[in-house]
Amino acid sequence: MSAPVKIVDASEVPASYDGQGFQVTSLDKAVGLARANSLWPLPFATSCCGIEFMGTMGSNYDLARFGSERISFSPRQADLLLVAGTIAKKMAPILRQVYEQMAEPKWVMSIGACASSGGIFDTYSVLQGIDRIIPVDVYVPGCPPRPEQIIDGLIRVQELSKTKESLRRRDSEEYKIMLNSYGIE
Repeated sequence: MSAPVKIVDASEVPASYDGQGFQVTSLDKAVGLARANSLWPLPFATSCCGIEFMGTMGSNYDLARFGSERISFSPRQADLLLVAGTIAKKMAPILRQVYEQMAEPKWVMSIGACASSGGIFDTYSVLQGIDRIIPVDVYVPGCPPRPEQIIDGLIRVQELSKTKESLRRRDSEEYKIMLNSYGIE
């Protein structure tokens, strides 16, 4: 004889309800989990940090294990912008255009000292941090950073996309205010 079936009202269901053969969760959490494990990075690499990023794709570090095997070189098919290396002020409009062409949701990782703060190049021609033109989600320190640090940065982006991002990220008031501060609509 089978056990009686308990009917649960939707308002009583906790954040995640497990049972024999099923699990109930929110759509936001399911979509976040799928996003986190299928990020498509777009490398915007200009110098030595780009070489370190290439090392993360090799067999020793294998970025594919973390769900980012497909490197995209089209901004319309990428959701993670990896800015690695020195960004000259002449390249800033191009970087911003690449960012604006990416579909939502999108994340930005600044790799290395030059992308994060201009590095040792405190000159008139070098952008002193990409956060002056586009919003940055994760900073990876180092000159150049080791592949392990880049992988750690990717894991942090995965945590952002999995838990702290809703399906309606772009519709939130905070996000609109942040984009307006960069002059992006």
